[in-house]
Amino acid sequence: MKNVNEICIVVQARLGSQRVPNKMIRPFADTTLVDILFEKLKSSKIIPTKNIIFSAYEQELKEIANSHGISIFERSEQSAMSEGDPLSEIYEWHDKLPFKYVVLISACNPLLKIETIDNFIVEFMNSEKEGAFAVFEKKTYYWNEDGKSITNWGDLPIMNTKFVEPIYEAAHCLYGSRLDIIKNGYWMDDNLPPNPKLFVMNELETFDIDYEWQFNLGELLYNKRDKLF
Repeated sequence: MKNVNEICIVVQARLGSQRVPNKMIRPFADTTLVDILFEKLKSSKIIPTKNIIFSAYEQELKEIANSHGISIFERSEQSAMSEGDPLSEIYEWHDKLPFKYVVLISACNPLLKIETIDNFIVEFMNSEKEGAFAVFEKKTYYWNEDGKSITNWGDLPIMNTKFVEPIYEAAHCLYGSRLDIIKNGYWMDDNLPPNPKLFVMNELETFDIDYEWQFNLGELLYNKRDKLF
């Protein structure tokens, strides 16, 4: 079992999005995406605020973190401009933080609940695995590129998702990993592909803002979130 004092939460953000310029600091439901996530994290019942770290390069982002009392990792311009390869460049904090494990959380998922974040951390702490990854369940039918069904239809002549075995799709919003493996190019664990603890969550909470239409729709959903769950 992992100790909570060994785990930090890292939120990493930049202003260089090409598809949704300045999405982290643009007005969103009378606040911003970064403010929304910080408010959630400060209410965590599992991770103390001192374990929350914001990796940011631009001053506008740092000012938001300061207003919430969140610790800042001084991200380099090179990391902020990186497209993710190598991992040690984009996650340059991997060998500079006094923790053994990291939980990486994106600010692009405004519907993600703090209860879900806390449950993810608890399952990660209680798991014997060195990594964790959020997924959501899908029960539907799939075909490969050759047109061959990869779903077991059983003995049914028609599609009925009630009887389909579930598969799990990447949620892309919650990750757990050992920090020391990042220097060698690994993430979540040192297997290829990774074999982390899978954490099953509500698909709606995984709504991700990568495009302008998602920013606008996300704002509408966020304003109606009390009626969605």
